[in-house]
Amino acid sequence: MGVSGAAFAADTTATTTAAASETSAAPSKNLIVMIGDGMGPAEVTAARYYSKRFLGKDRLEMDNGYYVGKATTYSQPSPYTTESGAVTDSAAAGTAFSTGNKTYNNAISVSNGDVAKPFGSVIEAAMKQGKAAGLVTTDNITGATPAVWASHVRQRSNQNAIASQYLASGVNVFFGGGKVNFVTKDEKGKRTDKNIIPDYEAKGFKTAFDKKGLEAIPANAGNALGIFADNEIPYVLDRGENTPSLPQMAQKAIDILSQNKNGFVLMIEAGRIDHAGHANDLPANIQEMLEMDQTFKTVVDFAKKDGNTSVVVTADHETGGLTLGINNVYELNVDLFDKQKHSYEYLDEMLKKAQNTDEIRKIVADNIGFTDLTEEEAALILKGDGSSYGRAGGYNAVVSQRLAVGWTGHGHTGVDVGVWAYGPIASLVKGDVDNTDIAKSGAKIIGADLNAASQELQNKYVYPMFKIGRDNKVSYPARSLAEEFGIAVGWDEASKSVTLSKDGKTLSVNVEKGTITENGAATEWTGNMDNGKLYLPLEVYNHLIGKSYMWDAVNERIVKN
Repeated sequence: MGVSGAAFAADTTATTTAAASETSAAPSKNLIVMIGDGMGPAEVTAARYYSKRFLGKDRLEMDNGYYVGKATTYSQPSPYTTESGAVTDSAAAGTAFSTGNKTYNNAISVSNGDVAKPFGSVIEAAMKQGKAAGLVTTDNITGATPAVWASHVRQRSNQNAIASQYLASGVNVFFGGGKVNFVTKDEKGKRTDKNIIPDYEAKGFKTAFDKKGLEAIPANAGNALGIFADNEIPYVLDRGENTPSLPQMAQKAIDILSQNKNGFVLMIEAGRIDHAGHANDLPANIQEMLEMDQTFKTVVDFAKKDGNTSVVVTADHETGGLTLGINNVYELNVDLFDKQKHSYEYLDEMLKKAQNTDEIRKIVADNIGFTDLTEEEAALILKGDGSSYGRAGGYNAVVSQRLAVGWTGHGHTGVDVGVWAYGPIASLVKGDVDNTDIAKSGAKIIGADLNAASQELQNKYVYPMFKIGRDNKVSYPARSLAEEFGIAVGWDEASKSVTLSKDGKTLSVNVEKGTITENGAATEWTGNMDNGKLYLPLEVYNHLIGKSYMWDAVNERIVKN
C-alpha cells in the first residue's frame, strides 16, 4: 500500500538528511514522472475489468492506495488555428506538466504568442543541481511527451531538431522508438543533414537497437541511447522477442541514473495507449494499459527500496472518447477482451489486400476468433470506416460493437485525468489539481528552480513566428519582435509608415512598398505585409539593438549571442 507524503517524509528523514548537501534538504532526492498518454478514466477501468477476468487480480497495481486525485488538461488558444484550447494535445499538456506553464497545442515547451519564449522543465532544472536525467517511451523518443522535457520548438513536428537538441541537452538516457529522426533519408530516415547517432556515441553514449543491446548496457554506462524501432515501438500485441518492454526500459534507465549521487529525474511514457485510442482498438489499448501498470510496479518497487524517491503518475489527456457500454444495453462483453491476437496496425496491410468479404472474414476469424461475421460487418470492414484508418478503422468499429464499447471519435477529449503518487509528492498533488501542478510539485519536491531554468534559456533563445519569402529570406513579425528587443514601434499616418526606434536610431518602413529608410536615406532592407501584419528581416532588429543575433533555421529560433 502507498503512504501519505507526510508519513513517507517522516519515515525517510535519515536518508534525506544524508543527501542534504546535494539536494538542499529537499523532501526527495529522485523524481519519477509516469505519463499514460491517452489514459482516461475509461481506459483505466477497462484494464481493471481485464485484470479481474483474465489475470485473477481485483485491482491494478495503481489501485493499491496510490490514487490521490485528478487533473485538468486544457491548453491555450492556438496562434495557428481556431482551436480554443479546451481539448489539449500532447505537446501543450506535456509542456504544462514538465514546465508548469500552459501553452498552445503543438508547442514544445515554449510560450504562446507571435514571439515565444522557452520554458525550462523539471529535468532541465534538476540537471542544474547535478542530477542525472532520463526519458523513456514506447512512442518515438522525439515525440511530444518526451520532447517537452529536454527540447524547445514551436511545432512538435520538427522532430529532427528535437533529436539534435537532445544531444546538447545534458540528459543521460534516451530509450524509445523513432530512429527515423536520427538517420538520413538514404538510410530510410528523415534527416537531410547526416546520421547523428555517431555524434551521440562520440559524446559517450552507449547505443542499443534491440532487447539484447539494452540488456548489455552496464549500469555504470553514464549515458545511453536506445532506439528500438524506426517509428513507434510496436504494440504489446505485436512485439517480437527482440523488442524490449516498457518495464525493461524503465528498469535499465533507473539502474543507470541511480548511480548519480545527487539523484535523478526520470520521465516514463506509455505512449501507445494514445495510439490505440486514436484507432479505437480496445484490446490493444488494454494491453498497453497493463504494461503501464506493470511499469508502475517496477518504479514503485524501486522507490520503496530506495527510500528517497517521489513518484507521480498522470495522463496528458484521454483519447478516443471511450465508453464502456453502448446502445442502451446494460452489458459489457468482457469475456471477449482477450481474444485479439494482434492490433489493427499488424492487420492493416492484410486488410488492404483483401479482395472480398470472404477474405475479410478469414482475417477476422484468424485474429480474433469471430467466425460468425455478418455480411454487413464484413462489408463495413471492406469499405472502411471513412477515416484515415480505412479498413483497419472498419475492423476496429466491428470489434468495438462486439465488445459493447463505444468511441466518440479518433481524437482527444477534454475530460479530467487521474493522478496517482507515492512518496512526499503525494500530498502536493492530492485532490483537484491542474496539469501544471505536476511540474510545480515535482520541482518543489526535489528543490529545483523552474524559474531559473527558464531564465537561462530565455537569455539564449527566442522563438518567433516567421515567414520565408520567395528569395528564401526569413522575416519576423515587426511589432512583437521589436517589443521583445525593447524597440519602440510607432505609426506615421502621413507617410503610411511604421517607425522603429532605439538608442537614437530610427527606421521607417513604408507598409505599401516595403521600403525601409533611415533618416530619409534608403537601406538595403525591405519589409513585407502578410494578412495585415508587417514582417521584417533580422538585420533590421540587429541594427537597432546593436547586436548580431543569428537565425537557427534547423531549430527555428533566434540565438542571442
